[in-house]
Amino acid sequence: MPLQDFMKLVSVDDHAIETADVWTSRVPAKYGDAIPHVEEVEVDTVRLQLNATAHGRVQTWVYAGKTYPSIGLNAVAGKDPRTWDVEPARFDDMRPGCYDPVARLADMDADGVWAQLCFPSFPRFAGTRFLEGEDRALALDCIRAWNDWMLEYWCGVAPDRYIPVCVLPLWDLDACVTELRRAIDLGARCISFPENCSPLGLPSFHTDHWDPVFARAEEAGMPLMMHFGTSGRTPFVSPDAPAPVVVSQMGLNSMSATADLLLSPTFHKFPRLQVALAEGGTGWIPYLLERIDSVWERHRWYSGVDVETRPSTLFARNMWGCFITDQAGIDLRHRIGVDRLLYESDYPHSDSLWPHSRKHLAEALTDVPDDEAHRIAELNACELLRWRPWV
Repeated sequence: MPLQDFMKLVSVDDHAIETADVWTSRVPAKYGDAIPHVEEVEVDTVRLQLNATAHGRVQTWVYAGKTYPSIGLNAVAGKDPRTWDVEPARFDDMRPGCYDPVARLADMDADGVWAQLCFPSFPRFAGTRFLEGEDRALALDCIRAWNDWMLEYWCGVAPDRYIPVCVLPLWDLDACVTELRRAIDLGARCISFPENCSPLGLPSFHTDHWDPVFARAEEAGMPLMMHFGTSGRTPFVSPDAPAPVVVSQMGLNSMSATADLLLSPTFHKFPRLQVALAEGGTGWIPYLLERIDSVWERHRWYSGVDVETRPSTLFARNMWGCFITDQAGIDLRHRIGVDRLLYESDYPHSDSLWPHSRKHLAEALTDVPDDEAHRIAELNACELLRWRPWV
């Protein structure tokens, strides 16, 4: 088997479920009930989904007077798919490893995963929940509180097992730069950032708006981790399509982000900036690079894009593909670039193969030479993140 014992499996996409006290214990009390907190509410049992029916009550997040019932964010690790609901309704419906970093370590060991990078849940993948609400001071304190919780508490439990990630107050560029500097001082190694800012009402990659953030990230060697769906935009499907139609197409977000970035000024202005496409898959990359190069050849002269550097050259220098299960991407690894592939276990979401992640990856890499398997399982992620504390 190509995954030898000395190869540590490093996942660049997992999820931490925040406990009820993340903000109430860290945000100044002056904000009162506007602080994100958990409430128990009675729900008409007719409308309850399977996971909540036994209780007759659900737990919901409340922030700035608005209720957000999706507390669990698909925390379905260890459950029979036939019992899945859209969202678990209570903490006691979840495995403790979803929200407890100590319990998570045992689940990682069972899964054969050494290290995880854990995206936010209630704040959404890049903290974009806090674009909502009118009190920007509260929102900024909420961003800071999540970073403190992740960087000091969660990662502090096992600094050699958890990869430090931060989120930014995207509505305020100066605050972004200030918080990024603070997060770097706290040990952050990467930034969770939207794969498309425009649907959030923010400037696009085709403007110079984000230059101060990208300049600081490039200077610090901090990649942007762009998880699909962070923008809030999903692929267009028929309005009556069942959920699997959307889920099966979510990688299109990453395809769109790739085209957007490669034909924007971003990588020309910041040639050392790195972007990883979390949960976007990889099998589509050779086709898109072939297509985008062809389009660039024909349309570069009138469209205002760079006319000197092929988009595929930028991808090979600045972008990384991430996969959970993607045999097509593994088989096409030399067209993508073996050094451009990153692994994800996606615990505790529905795409996760827990507790068989290492087994499945080993099977997928059966015909891959050891040196390439080592890069895909461990070394690429560590080089991207400048993080390999066990050495």
